[in-house]
Amino acid sequence: MGDPISHYLPNEDATARLGKIIAEHLVSGDIVLLSGDIGAGKTCMARAIIRSMQATHGIAETDIPSPTFTLVQSYEVGDIEILHADLYRLTEASEIDELGLLDTYNPTILLVEWPDRFASEPDGALNVHFQVLDEGRRVHLSSTDDRWHMIDFGDVENG
Repeated sequence: MGDPISHYLPNEDATARLGKIIAEHLVSGDIVLLSGDIGAGKTCMARAIIRSMQATHGIAETDIPSPTFTLVQSYEVGDIEILHADLYRLTEASEIDELGLLDTYNPTILLVEWPDRFASEPDGALNVHFQVLDEGRRVHLSSTDDRWHMIDFGDVENG
């Protein structure tokens, strides 16, 4: 993806709309890196992606907790497993290696909060960086995988 794609997200509904669009394009093996300050919207985005993918399979999960303390939560969606990881409490890249997150193979989609804990960024990952504003958030999307550049993210601000 050339320059990052940027969107203003005035509220949680707009974040959920963007999460739904991202979810519609995720395939086995994809990695989504969610970064930004505490409270920026990373977990909200992960929940929106998970709920959207579940909805396409007739699943209505009401409890999607933050994996801050468990480190990784797993969700089955059809033949795909979604792993939602929160690396905030990790201090060394070797701890991430022990979790084996990058050792997973298809059919897995990996959503990672606090990806700066990785020694190096996984190739082809979709980076979703949240910037907290006085009102709302600005999200910047980037990837080395050009297919993300081809997606029409539309007007997530206004639905």
